[in-house]
Amino acid sequence: MAYWNVQPATEALAERVAAVRARIHAAAERARRDPAGITLLAVTKVFPAAVIQQAYALGLREFGENYVQEFAAKAPEVRGLAGARFHFIGHLQSNKSSQAAELFDAIQTVDTPKLARRLESAGRRLEVMLEVKLSGEASKSGAEPEALPGLIAAVRECPHLALTGLMAMPPWSDDAEAARPIFRRLRELAERHGLRGLSMGMSHDLETAIEEGATCVRVGTALFGPRRKA
Repeated sequence: MAYWNVQPATEALAERVAAVRARIHAAAERARRDPAGITLLAVTKVFPAAVIQQAYALGLREFGENYVQEFAAKAPEVRGLAGARFHFIGHLQSNKSSQAAELFDAIQTVDTPKLARRLESAGRRLEVMLEVKLSGEASKSGAEPEALPGLIAAVRECPHLALTGLMAMPPWSDDAEAARPIFRRLRELAERHGLRGLSMGMSHDLETAIEEGATCVRVGTALFGPRRKA
């Protein structure tokens, strides 16, 4: 995966960060929620380490990446950013689990007991979320809802893994409201299983996600602009 090595101007990025934070704050107020309870996860896939450094200088601390090998190339340049945390949000193959466990602070896409055990075997404390498949799209990954009890039990048997909640990726739609049933279903599943964290919502539908209980919104385009392969 080659990534576009052009970064937005600092002034433009500062304006975008402020605009996204304002959207989060306004949505939280409408939902009568505390904005402090909602994490802005800056999705930096296909952007170089310099963009992470730039965003960090503007106050962002949580960053999401989709590809293990891509982040492995960036990691030496961003490991020294005090307080920065890196979340893996892409589909994780078992053969990349050991490397992912070393690179990331959180894995949001655990979807099988086997993957949980592979992460555990790395011996490093990790926060994990369980990815749930709530759409019929073949391209979407995740555990089926009925598999959650067994998956939750498997993760809780792993002393190095801290289970924080659920994550989902709805089908793409220009209509933010189209994702509401999936966000609502994810919240209901989390409540049923006694989990608090909900990673859901992106640039175009973060307000809907917040209204449905999101505790983490994954925002890339609204912060950094469209992604292009080099």
